[in-house]
Amino acid sequence: QVQLVESGGGLVQAGGSLRLSCAASGRTLSTYAVGWFRQAPGKEREFVSAINWGGGMNRYADSVKGRFTISRDNARDTVYLQMNSLKPEDTAVYYCAASLSIALHNSPLVYDHWGQGTQVTVSS
Repeated sequence: QVQLVESGGGLVQAGGSLRLSCAASGRTLSTYAVGWFRQAPGKEREFVSAINWGGGMNRYADSVKGRFTISRDNARDTVYLQMNSLKPEDTAVYYCAASLSIALHNSPLVYDHWGQGTQVTVSS
C-alpha cells in the first residue's frame, strides 16, 4: 500500500509562488494517477489538478488553470504542484491522493490513498 506525504506549503503573499510535493513510500507511485485537492475552512474538498501515471495527461480545475502546473518524477516517486500567481482564495489545506484508475478523475471518491495535507495560506 502506498503512503503519501505532502510538503511545501506555507505562507505567501498574493502573487507569489509555492511548489508542493507529494512523496510516496511503501510502493512505487509510478502506477498511480495522482490528484491534488484542497479544502478551505467550512467548505467541501475540491479538485485542483490530476496527472496520469505516465505524466502525459493532466487536468485542472478552471479556477487554477494557467496558474498551476502539475508534474511528476516517477524515478523519485514524487508528484509536484507548482502554484504561481497565488490568490487569497487559494488558501486551503492541500492534499494529494493516488488512484489506480487509468482515467483522470476530479471526484475524491475515486482516490484510494491520501496524504495528511499541507497548509497553504495566501495573504492579501
